[in-house]
Amino acid sequence: EIVALIGPSGCGKSSLLDIVAGLWEPVSGEVRLDGTQLPGAARLGHSAYMRQRDLLMPWRTAVDNAALALEISGVPRRLARATALERFPAFGLEGFAGAYPAQLSGGMRQRVAFLRTLLTGQPLLLLDEPFAALDALTRAMMRSWLLDLWERERRAVLLVTHDVDEAIFLADRVVVLTPRPGRITHVEPVPLPRPRARTVVTTPVFTAAKAAVLAALGEFPLEHD
Repeated sequence: EIVALIGPSGCGKSSLLDIVAGLWEPVSGEVRLDGTQLPGAARLGHSAYMRQRDLLMPWRTAVDNAALALEISGVPRRLARATALERFPAFGLEGFAGAYPAQLSGGMRQRVAFLRTLLTGQPLLLLDEPFAALDALTRAMMRSWLLDLWERERRAVLLVTHDVDEAIFLADRVVVLTPRPGRITHVEPVPLPRPRARTVVTTPVFTAAKAAVLAALGEFPLEHD
């Protein structure tokens, strides 16, 4: 499933992803992956982490950037490049394998970064506001693209976002955090069917879920009969 984390700036959303990834140890509590409690060092390598910036290496081509995850895991460079190149059409990158990051649009750069993340082969994807730097139109296109890709890949996703519409459109559950110190104040299930078209944003189910999340954030009064 896709679980979205939403809350005010500074409440600890990105820190939570760092903890799940094994970069930090929690002060209290525990982290379980597939039901097994793992300390920080043991969690390293159990998830694939994509931060807000694409972090592409400017001196590497698109295919070489995408193949980097495989190279780091020990796959020979030629095989890594061939494996990454096979996925370029599905990622809307056909014909751009030899392009450098500066020659790509923002959406293309994010798709290269996402392909690099997927090629780690990890079953859990940690996405920290992956579309925040994009313009509104590109962001809407990337949301639909991500859902189409998720339908094929079916990985577990933990997504951080500040956008309520994005959280509801993408996720099966939306977890709302309080201001610092961040605590879970509400979990909103999203009973929208999959696959999802962009038109779901006009449905009563979407509107009701959005109202509930906004109410939990304290931005919208939730009326009761």
